[in-house]
This record gives sequence, C-alpha cells and structure tokens, in this order.
Amino acid sequence: MSVKAYTVKQIADIIGSDSFLVNENHIIKDLLIDSRKVTLSEGALFFAIKGERHNGHHYVKEMYEKGIRNFVVSDLIDTDLYPQSNFIKTPDVLAALQALSAYHRHQFEIPVVGITGSNGKTIVKEWLYQLLKEDNNIVRSPKSYNSQVGVPLSVWQIKQENEIALFEAGISKPGEMELLEKIIAPTIGVFTNIGEAHAEDFYSLSEKVSEKLKLFQNAKQLIYCRDYLAVEQEIIKNQFADIKLFTWSKRSRANLQVGRIHKGNFETEIQAVFNNDFHTIIIPFIDEASIENAINCWCVMLTLGYDQEKIKQRMANLVPVAMRLELKEGINNCAIINDSYNSDLSSLNIALDFLNQQKQHDKKTLVISDILQSGKPEEDLYREVSEMINRKGITRLIGVGEAISRQSEVFDCQKLFFKNTEDLLKNLDTASFREETVLIKGARLFGFEKLSKLLQQKAHETVLEINLDALVANLNYFKSKINKKPGVKLMAMVKAFSYGSGSFEIASVLQFHRVDYLAVAYADEGVELRRAGISLPIMVMNPDEQSFDTMLQFSLEPEIYSLRVLNLLELALKRNSETLTKVVPIHLKFDTGMHRLGFESQDLNELVVRIKNNKLIKVQTIFSHLVASEALEHDDFTRHQIALFIEMSEFVASNFDYKIHKHILNSAGISRFPEAMFDMVRLGISLYGIGHDQMEQSQLKNVSTLKTIISQIKNIPQGETIGYGRRGKATREMQIATIPIGYADGLNRKLSNGIGKLLVKGKVVPIIGNVCMDMCMIDITDVEAKEGDEVIVFGEQLPITEIANDCQTIPYEILCNVSRRVKRVYFQE
Repeated sequence: MSVKAYTVKQIADIIGSDSFLVNENHIIKDLLIDSRKVTLSEGALFFAIKGERHNGHHYVKEMYEKGIRNFVVSDLIDTDLYPQSNFIKTPDVLAALQALSAYHRHQFEIPVVGITGSNGKTIVKEWLYQLLKEDNNIVRSPKSYNSQVGVPLSVWQIKQENEIALFEAGISKPGEMELLEKIIAPTIGVFTNIGEAHAEDFYSLSEKVSEKLKLFQNAKQLIYCRDYLAVEQEIIKNQFADIKLFTWSKRSRANLQVGRIHKGNFETEIQAVFNNDFHTIIIPFIDEASIENAINCWCVMLTLGYDQEKIKQRMANLVPVAMRLELKEGINNCAIINDSYNSDLSSLNIALDFLNQQKQHDKKTLVISDILQSGKPEEDLYREVSEMINRKGITRLIGVGEAISRQSEVFDCQKLFFKNTEDLLKNLDTASFREETVLIKGARLFGFEKLSKLLQQKAHETVLEINLDALVANLNYFKSKINKKPGVKLMAMVKAFSYGSGSFEIASVLQFHRVDYLAVAYADEGVELRRAGISLPIMVMNPDEQSFDTMLQFSLEPEIYSLRVLNLLELALKRNSETLTKVVPIHLKFDTGMHRLGFESQDLNELVVRIKNNKLIKVQTIFSHLVASEALEHDDFTRHQIALFIEMSEFVASNFDYKIHKHILNSAGISRFPEAMFDMVRLGISLYGIGHDQMEQSQLKNVSTLKTIISQIKNIPQGETIGYGRRGKATREMQIATIPIGYADGLNRKLSNGIGKLLVKGKVVPIIGNVCMDMCMIDITDVEAKEGDEVIVFGEQLPITEIANDCQTIPYEILCNVSRRVKRVYFQE
C-alpha cells in the first residue's frame, strides 16, 4: 500500500524506539505485515507482529531473502545475519504500526467518516463511495479492513490528493476501540446498528455499545438511528455535548424522520421528512438490511450538504457490493475467480493476492475492465496497474473498455483489448482458455457476469459452497492452542477429497497459511496435489503395492504400518535406486488400541533392525491413532493409549541418532489432551467446522454450505400421493417444491418421508416422499416461496450435525458423501 514517503529515521523518531540503521535516509512507502504477500521489496517496511496465533519474527529471515531490508521488531535480532538492513526495535510492534498510522492520519485535514456497528459497516462504506466518488477523490478501507491491524493499513493509504476518507472499525473486546480512534480520528461518525446479543468478551450489550461509541469521542458529528434504544441510552449517558448529533428514526422525533416504506418487487421507496420538507428516495433493493444501510448513507450525504435531488438520483443507481471472491471450476481445466462487481486498485491488489494463492496452474490471466473514477490521470492509473500485475506474475491481460485500450502500450505482458463487453463476448476465443487460472475483475457497469458464466464448467444448480475464511479461522483457532507448546507442528488432513470440501483448492489455502504437513489416504490424491503445485510434505496413509513407484516419483511419504508394507517399499527402492537422489522419509504407525492398522510391541525389534539396515530410509515420524479422544467416559483408555505410545516410540527413537517426530492427537485430542501434543498434531474434521463438543463448536466457523434451488412448485390436492412407491401423502391441500438434489448427490435416502428437514426462506420444511436419485420433493405449504428460490440442505443456519442425527450417522459421512458431481464454489470475503 503505497503512500507519502517517510525515511526510516523519521519513522524511528515517530515510533520513539531504539534503532539500528545502516541507511537512515532509506525511503519507506509500503508497510508489510504478511511475509506471504511480498511483491515489491524496495521501499517496504516489515512489522514483525506477535499475536496469539503467529509471530512475525519467525519470518524475518524469509523476508530478508525476498529483498526486504527494513524491519520493526521487538525481539533481539542478530543484525550481522542481515547486512545492509535497518532495524527499529520497539517493545510492541503492533502498537508501533498503530502509532505510525495515527501520525500519518494527523498530517491531513480532510473529512474522515468513521463507521462502526454490529452489521452493515462495509456496505455503508462501499455505498458511500459509490454515492460520493463523482465529486471527491476518496480513500477507503479495502474490503473489511477494520481490525487492529486492518485499520492502520487502511489509514496509511491516505495521500495528498484525497479529499475524503471512509474507514470502518470493528472490535472484539473492550479497550480496542480507543486504539482505533487514535488512528482514524473521524470527523463524522456513523453508528450503523447494534445486535441484540453481545459478544462473549463483553459483559453486556450496553458495554458493547459504550465501547463502540469511543470511536466518536472526538468527532464533530455523529449519525445514528434512535430506534436502537441501547445506542440512544448510551449516547445520553455519555453526554456527547461537544458532538453534533444527526439522528434518524421510524418511530421517534429525529433529524430525518422516516415515514412510509413501500417495497415493490425489485425496489423500495423510502419517504422521510427533513427540515420540515417531505422527500423520497428509491433504492433498487427490498431487504431490510439494505433499507437501513441506505438511510444511514442518506444521513451522511445530508450532513455533507448534498441537495435532495442529487441524493435521490444517486440512490436510485446504487449497486450491490460484492463481499466475496469466488473460485469455481472452469472450462478446459481452468480455475475461474469471479470478482466482477467492482474495480479499483485496492480491491484489485486483494484479488491478485487471492489469485496467487492458487498454485494449480502456472499460467495466470487477468480480465479487467476500465477502472472508473479513480481520481488519477489515465496514463498514471494504468501504468500503476501494469506495475502491479507485473509484480503479481500475470501471464496474460485481457483489457475491456476504451480507457484501458488507449493505454495498451504501458502493458508489457501478453495482451488483448476490447472496446466493451459485447465486443469481448463476440470475439473472444474461449478455446484459448486452457490449463490456467483466470481472474475476472470488472466494474459492475461492464456486466462481466456473462463472461463468468461463459467460462465456468457447466453443472446443475446444486452447489457446495466452501468458505475459505472460515477454514482459515478454524485453522487459526487450533494454531492458538498449539502455539502454547512451542515447536509443535501441524499436519492437516486432506484425505477423502478434504472431507468432501475439495482437493488442491483446500491444500492451496493450507499451504499459504503455513501448515507443516498434509495427509492423504491414497497416493493418487497426493499426485493430484503435486500436479496442482502443492510443495508441502505429504503423508500417504494407505499405500498399496502398485503405488510405491509413484510415491517415490512425486516425493510422497508413505505410512508404514506392517513389515509387509515395509517390504513393498524396499522392493520399490531397489527398482528405483538409480534415480533416487535422497533418502525417503517414512511414517511409522503403531497400534495402541484401535486394532485397525499399525505395528504392535512385538514387531518393534525386527522393525528397527530392518530400517537401520536400509540407508535409503529415514523415519520422519512415529504416530498412533486415538480411539475415543472426544469421549469423556473413555479418558482412562485414551491415557492408556498415550502411555503405550510413549513407551513404544521411545524404544524405537532411542535406536536412531537423528530426531524422530511423534504425534498421536487428532482434532478432539488437541483440545482435550494438550499434554500429549509431542512434536506434531493432526487436524482433521474440526478444520472443516465440526467440533467435538458444544463448547468447541461455538468457537468454530461453518465452512461448508450445501444448497440448491426450487425447480418447480405444484399444488397437490388432499389425499394425493407424492413420489416413488406412493410413500408421500398429502394429508391436506399441499404445496410441494421439487429440488434438484438426490441420493446421487449425497442426500441420504434415510431422509425420506419427513425424516429429513431442509431450509427455505429461513423456515424448516420436511422432505415429502422418497428421495430420488437426482431430486426430491419438499413440503412448502407454509412458506411463501417461488421457483428459483434457494434451498439450504446444511450450513450455518441448519448445522450438518442435525442432518447427521436424522440419518443416525456422523457429520464425517454426510460431508464425504457429497458427490463429486456437485459443483464446489470456493469464496473468500
């Protein structure tokens, strides 16, 4: 994120810390906190932030190797290891980042809108950008950068040419908002709303409101809705005497008195009184959240002095805000990333980072429209785009629009240009897209969703959505537990198509977020990952006789659980001895009570002798599997397993003169038996959002949502039957919906005849009749639904544990049984 330049010496003085500077006049333009996203090292300053789940100091060496020469650290660093580097030492690196951004903010005298609340922060910010950008050069938070780290990175973007700033702020516990207030220092505040429930780190709802209000303690104006009584009461209690309040309400006297709200099929008319005059606006949305967000934006525009006619005109042209990037399978073995709703430099940078997480294809294509109303001279804008895509390794550029076409010469990669989307769709050769990752990035005006549909692999309307942000949140939850035991590594289980969630798509995210190991069930799963660019060590848990040559070829590491399997490996080593360039890591499985696979105590002497006599083998890890780590009633047996594992593993390890890592804990074991973490743990089903008990479940995020649509609706007279075998009966006048999901998609046939429940329009509805191969019927008599409406099979609102209980099985089976023919859609907020 490039802004006004400071020297390293100036930054050291601002932070007020000790420093070791070899070039104190080195100019700093970019602030970095993530070692995985380095694209431009010149002029970058890396903040080695420590957190519960990470420690930036672990990546100083990696950053140096990537060309970074400026660091802010809190630990002692041997500067001799990093010649020609500047180090600023401070007690708290995060506090230093915040102090620097706060200093930068106070160099500017522009209106700054600070936005907080329980919901709607990002939408209000993005809609304000849409409403104000024609008249102002605006800087705003990228996506939802509203945290203790995101806010300072957002504020750092302010430049001399900016005329107004829009920043959102979110908190998770008391004391955080005071820090963000110093950084944002808003002149205008917007409190969007407050949820009825309060977060676990707040004592009460009133405390949560009071903490959020601290963002506005030095603001000049504050906008809020009086209908949220908790907000109103806290404002009265805190006596914001020096702040001009601008209120709106549907029920009480307010600056903007909202009257009639009339919803049509596709738009809403909102009537209100302001300064004793009657006004209306029309927005192209009908949901309650959008109505509330639009009214908040209306208030901001009135506060800024906009006349009602201009407000009305612009409100009518509001467009939805794309809150997520979607990754889908494309034609000709392509991967398609759809971000076809907005186009600006900061969101382009985020989308390109997401693109670079995908390693399955070397070729990367960017389809991009004109960037509208950036406030930059056209030549400067597209030269900056060109520099950005060069740093991000884009292979091919397809530009759409008159402006980007005029600047075609500034791009030095493979390139094509079209004057508009119609020209693109008419002349683009879809066969030219093959074995590549394609990022579609365009302003909504260009209608790139047509291109996205053209390039997507065709599939039926049932999809499994995978929330990659939730996956990472679950990963970090367990990392925070592991980090309490320094040096413990993490192996992520991606067997069985990552429990139904996908293969390389999930592995790419895990590799990006630095898990230490992956585990698959069979060698062909590991080969698929290798071919998709996954370089992490991969353990194969079920090697078969025909797979050892392949494992050696693709550097896959076999689990050895018997002398027979060891013999198969040794035979493969002999066959491949001329091509082997290094020893082969293996993983020894011990049977401590599962009685499934694994060596027993009487096997260990022969096992040790065999391995010591083969110089081509190295024991990488020794492990076992807990039988009932989640079950309190079996804790004594679990402890017996752990004790036996210690005894067996120590005997084997004592016979080798190198370190052998040990692991026994699965997902539930990580939480329940932290004393047995040893050198590594194996994270499985909990990574995908399934906790071992209610307490842990409350800490995990839902990753997978299986959804479909209503294909047809029928009215069934009382007494008629429905479905195969006439098993479904209409006990009353009934309305049924047919949906395109059946047992071939993974919807268990046990859910037939009212046992299974799905979700339509927020209401639970029963399956009626037998589940068919490709479809089933549901009773929607009591739901106002129409053809094309969404149906949730399982997800956050209808947990997978409920459908598992209905099937008398476990969530593992439900997830793994979702057919490969169901299209997976991956998204990141």
